[in-house]
Amino acid sequence: MTGDVKIDNPPKINKLADAHELRSFGRRRGRKLRARQTQHVEQLLPRLSLDLAQPTPRPLTEIFDSRVSDVWLEIGFGGGEHLLWQAAHNPQIGIIGCEPFLDGIVKVLDGVEANNLENIRLHADDARDVLRCLPDGSLGRVFILFPDPWPKKRHHKRRLVNVALLRQLARVMRPGGVLRLGTDIGDYAADMLAAVNDSGMFNWLARHCGDWRIRPSDWPQTRYEQKADREGRSSYYLCFERR
Repeated sequence: MTGDVKIDNPPKINKLADAHELRSFGRRRGRKLRARQTQHVEQLLPRLSLDLAQPTPRPLTEIFDSRVSDVWLEIGFGGGEHLLWQAAHNPQIGIIGCEPFLDGIVKVLDGVEANNLENIRLHADDARDVLRCLPDGSLGRVFILFPDPWPKKRHHKRRLVNVALLRQLARVMRPGGVLRLGTDIGDYAADMLAAVNDSGMFNWLARHCGDWRIRPSDWPQTRYEQKADREGRSSYYLCFERR
């Protein structure tokens, strides 16, 4: 029945070794799916999903049907606005998107079909499962834009961006690769900067305040940033380079 589609979780890699990881996202389901969206989940999503039970190809570009020269990763793509924009404007780049919220998955599936995009692969669960499977130095760019802020202090330990995650990212990014972080929560921005500094793996590319207060032209606005604008919150755009 429409709206009752389930996504089978892919096998967890090194589950016991990573049992300490806290879940950094909330609910997985929102509104009921329309018939067309249900069809996409049942037919299109399996074709685009990463198979973590199989060895990851080397080079990583081989996971895409179309010929691509590099691979980027977006963690928690939300409604998919940024992911779809990057895929459409960079057809020579393969993009992996990780998002546990089904509503976001179906929005991207709709966009893939509507725009005939061939350079997107998806993982409908925790991005850390993917990071454990990726080859060293296989990514040229990573995006984590406006992740769940977990605003209550007792929940800050659930925030996604921390030293442990940054070290995982450093392993799978090649030197010179770019990491972009975005948030509209001031203390989370400070936590991100502190975690990056503590990781010792990235250089902050900011040279003046405009570099982190003004959104770059190739960084399309997401719905979460639009919400922040409506509610009068400032957004922070943090760009780093893998050492």
